[in-house]
Amino acid sequence: MALNNFQSREYVDLNTYAMQPEALHLIPVSIATRHLVIPLAIEEGTLLVAMADINNIQAIQEIAAVSKKRVVPVPAEPTQIRQAIDYNYKSYDEVEKQLSKMAPVRIVEEEFTQDISDAPVVRALDMIMNEAVKARASDIHVEPQVNRLRVRFRIDGVLHETMSLPLSAQAALISRIKIMARMNIADSRPQDGQLSLRVRNQDIDMRVATINTIYGEMGTLRILDKSLAARNLPELGFSSDTLEQYQRMLKSPQGMILICGPTGSGKTTTLYASINSLDRQERKIITIEDPVEYRFTDIDQTQVNPKAGLTFASGVRSFMRHDPDVIMIGEVRDADTVSIATQAALTGQLVLSSVHASDAAGSISRLLDLGTSPYMISSTLVCVVAQRMVRRVCPHCRQLTEETPEASLAFSNETGEEKKEFYIGKGCNACGQTGFLGRTVISEIMVMSHNLRSAILKGRSTDEIRDIAIKTGMVTMWRDGMFKAKDGITTPSEVLRNIMFTG
Repeated sequence: MALNNFQSREYVDLNTYAMQPEALHLIPVSIATRHLVIPLAIEEGTLLVAMADINNIQAIQEIAAVSKKRVVPVPAEPTQIRQAIDYNYKSYDEVEKQLSKMAPVRIVEEEFTQDISDAPVVRALDMIMNEAVKARASDIHVEPQVNRLRVRFRIDGVLHETMSLPLSAQAALISRIKIMARMNIADSRPQDGQLSLRVRNQDIDMRVATINTIYGEMGTLRILDKSLAARNLPELGFSSDTLEQYQRMLKSPQGMILICGPTGSGKTTTLYASINSLDRQERKIITIEDPVEYRFTDIDQTQVNPKAGLTFASGVRSFMRHDPDVIMIGEVRDADTVSIATQAALTGQLVLSSVHASDAAGSISRLLDLGTSPYMISSTLVCVVAQRMVRRVCPHCRQLTEETPEASLAFSNETGEEKKEFYIGKGCNACGQTGFLGRTVISEIMVMSHNLRSAILKGRSTDEIRDIAIKTGMVTMWRDGMFKAKDGITTPSEVLRNIMFTG
């Protein structure tokens, strides 16, 4: 929204306004508290600021001097400003307080180890992790920049800058992360590790990766909430028809079922939910994963270990001697793995796996590229589910709002309906001012039919295979997403953001 659209005498509702994190960093909490103001947005050198008193010239001048921006003041309720300051500044302020207590980090290893065990850096990292879990983040990014340390959380698939800390804190924070993940603090080469802890009464596992950049080491922490391992297929958000079809396919005694999509599309979550839906008492289920993200009871889980010669392919070969009914392979990524997977599917096992492909029809080309013969694909494949994760509209602040012309046109072209207004979240405290709360799946399921098997054997193109699948009842991801937008679950713009329309 252009800042010019704001009338200086019009009150802004902070309970529904989506504040920009980069704007918050321009005004210190001390100024915000003293003058009862809070920054809202930046646009073309102009800073929009909510103020209890828009006639406070001294405050406006001080904000302009500190932010080096032209200030546009708008009135807001004092109570809402206090709540917004508390909500948006509290965690950042506490982390800075802890970091300010730290002594300078020394390079000498013995002293270095002592410094990074100091209470301030421990408390600072604990606060960052606590805020990440509170915000429902899936990843924490600790990134050194030219003159600061940027902390970003990935929430509902989108990165949000949450803190901007002194660059001097970088070495201590990264080293504390390494200690917790049992990594070598003296080695700046790329490393991987993991840790387990309890945060906000939740048992959390984290996968940790570090790598050196031109400004120092950065760290990425993937948060694995153990409670997600208990999720069932209906909880993921599949449309009723797709869910019914997929659950029916999971009852197949043998064959191969694939989940496809890019990185971050929820493939592993769907595989785990699929395993959850199977009878674990009467069927022997074995998995091989890289890494094991969530642990199950009554399932034999194995993690790849290339140094010990345990790969996806060698693991499946070994599994075949253990009388399995179901084999889950984390990912089909090379010729050896897809070869042994299709052999297992052909000889009586139900094989579940994932593959990187843009849509269901595209998975056939991917399997062919990996060296699988058309005969093996047509003989073993049961179905392919392609999916993306899209953000759900926040139910607490959603309201009918006009969509962008591009998104409205895309909706009309797909559904044949003229519709310009959709439920869109305006931003509130419940959703962290983003307008979205949680994610849901949009998907398509391509169930193998006689016509599809014949097309694969004849070497038909991806477009031809897709057309046959649609004619035999497949609802595309694109269409599934647009109907979820129509129902107010997500928005057309969110569907556009996640899917490149393929025709």
